Amino acid sequence: MRLFVGAEADEAIKREAERVIAELRRRIGSALNARWVPVENLHLTIRFIGHVPDDRAPALLEALSGPVGARPFDVEFDDCGKFPPRGAPRVLWIGLSRGLPPLAALHEEFNRRLAPAGFEPESRPFSAHLTLARIKDAPGGSGRIVDGVLAEIHVTPVVQRVDHVTIFESRLSPNGPRYAPLRRVPLTAIS
Repeated sequence: MRLFVGAEADEAIKREAERVIAELRRRIGSALNARWVPVENLHLTIRFIGHVPDDRAPALLEALSGPVGARPFDVEFDDCGKFPPRGAPRVLWIGLSRGLPPLAALHEEFNRRLAPAGFEPESRPFSAHLTLARIKDAPGGSGRIVDGVLAEIHVTPVVQRVDHVTIFESRLSPNGPRYAPLRRVPLTAIS
């Protein structure tokens, strides 16, 4: 099974993301062949794990499921961007203006929990964002088009409380992945 740890998007950010996606689709049109993320799949990835053999999954889920010694916190969504920041776009996203340090601390906590099972930390730096679209093949010049559109998109700031994280299974299909929550792990205040 394919696993990752994330923070589920609440209804307010789903509504705003749905509005932003519709606006991006309208403005970008056929300039990009984008696969838009279904609203029910929206989340903040805290730690991508990837494929876990079925015989190792129960022990790994147990290692990931203990309460996290961190206080619940707020994140604020309020910006749009793309990866990579220059050149042909691969991912369109909504970013955060608040909540990055506690999300990065959660990322490190799950790195620690995964290390004894042989999962190395990711090589790229942690970057909290809400993925809106993935682009497989971007034509030349599409980066400039997308940059122009993103400069005109306004994301209404939305605050969301994070009081737990979720261990998800990512089920791949020809129509794109579907994310099934397996376990919710509470954030518990440190005394």
